[in-house]
Amino acid sequence: MSRSILIKPIISEKSEKLTSKVNQYTFIVDKKANKLEIKKAVEEMFTTNVVAVNTVVAPAKLKSRNTKSGVIRGRVSAYKKAYVTLAQGEELDIYGSNEE
Repeated sequence: MSRSILIKPIISEKSEKLTSKVNQYTFIVDKKANKLEIKKAVEEMFTTNVVAVNTVVAPAKLKSRNTKSGVIRGRVSAYKKAYVTLAQGEELDIYGSNEE
């Protein structure tokens, strides 16, 4: 169930800054998932304590590209982001690093 709610983590400069400063991790999640389901999925998948979950729905965007045959128009689908705040002193192993 948690795999269908959490689609993938967002790894960007902003998300790395949030992780180091306020212990927040960013995920792309299913658009139909609510905050309680996201919290349960993160706690189940990573066995941590989640303090808060904030969500944002990024709207769809129109994109155009110039080619030899003319302009190609399309769009990028809308998606939902979740900012998950963990308890003090806890962290997630998003990269799946093997510590030996």
